[in-house]
Amino acid sequence: MIWASSTTAPTGRVAVARRSGDGREPAAERPPLTVVLAEWGRIGCLGFGGPPAHIALLRRLCVEERAWMTAEEFEDAVAACNLLPGPASTQLAIYCAWRLRGRAGAVAGGVAFILPGLVVILALAALFLDGAPPRWVAGLSAGAGAAVAAVAVRAGSTLAPTSWRRFGNRGRAWWVAYAAAGAAAAATLGAWLVVVLLGCGAVELVRSRVRRTDTGLSGFAPVSLLVAAAATTGGVVSLVWVAFKVGALSFGGGFVIVPLMQADAVHHYHWMTASQFLNAVALGQVTPGPVVLTVAVVGFAAAGVAGGLLATLVAFAPSFAFVLFGGSRLARLRTDDRARAFLNGAGPCAIGAILGSAVPLALALTETWQFAVLGAAAVVLLIARRGVVLTLVGAAAVGAVIVVAGGAVPH
Repeated sequence: MIWASSTTAPTGRVAVARRSGDGREPAAERPPLTVVLAEWGRIGCLGFGGPPAHIALLRRLCVEERAWMTAEEFEDAVAACNLLPGPASTQLAIYCAWRLRGRAGAVAGGVAFILPGLVVILALAALFLDGAPPRWVAGLSAGAGAAVAAVAVRAGSTLAPTSWRRFGNRGRAWWVAYAAAGAAAAATLGAWLVVVLLGCGAVELVRSRVRRTDTGLSGFAPVSLLVAAAATTGGVVSLVWVAFKVGALSFGGGFVIVPLMQADAVHHYHWMTASQFLNAVALGQVTPGPVVLTVAVVGFAAAGVAGGLLATLVAFAPSFAFVLFGGSRLARLRTDDRARAFLNGAGPCAIGAILGSAVPLALALTETWQFAVLGAAAVVLLIARRGVVLTLVGAAAVGAVIVVAGGAVPH
């Protein structure tokens, strides 16, 4: 049996005692902030591959190597963060640091986790969004961007089986309905996807309450949503609103934010072209750290480096707020029936949205060779099951070769 207890030592540091199967009881003292900065910064540098890689690295550090948390505590943290809107793996990194050093640790760990990827992605944004990049650079970006739609399908198909099993046989028609609503919204509505996500969560919340009272439900419950939208025409306020939606109103993280940002950044505010947006999504996948850092590229396109920093600050502020002001209550989310019911509706919708985001991403391609790269990437990702980062790097290399050899550059 594994157990943990905390006592306050005379030095003010917390000692954590653990008992393993062999009866040993090693003591692990609360680490200084410098250790939190170094370890979370290391994960931020090595965290290629999105949330699965981040969770694995955090587990190895906090559970297996340092024994700062038990396996059960870590699983509870993962489950609680998945119930929150926004980037779950970033919230997990902040929460684990909060467990060790309180609010100061949460800020230090969260910043250290985000900063390496932010520096890299802003430097790449300056290179790839240049108005007249060298042909080989244009080829790299066009090749990587061509594969992004296949990455979206891979992400959605990976999440779907677990979510599908969570619904019993009697509830799978609802799962299909929620996923279809998300896919349709991502493919057609773009910026209004948030409303559909909230609506699906609300419907499932109503269904769960009706089931508990055994009154039955014969069809879709009518749900009225009052949506207040501030009409803006661009500038800082618009950038803040787009980044806020990414960080606080999107469930499922990752590719769920793609249709939200594409509708605003490309079609509404015209901060970037469709081709440049594909580059932004690809950069978010191949750089370390949170995938949500794609929002920094959008901010860079809107207002340069300052815009990239502002968009990042706004997008990640809710994740810090959830932990800094509600960390002590996050563990209880896993057993909260209302939170779980809401996520049971919003989750399939988010998966559908991830799959549906492949449609506008594919439609943004303009050159015949890009569709060939997309097809090859789909085979590599969906049939051969190769890694996302290596696939995008390979697609970028193919694009560079084609463009340097005289192929057309997307416009």
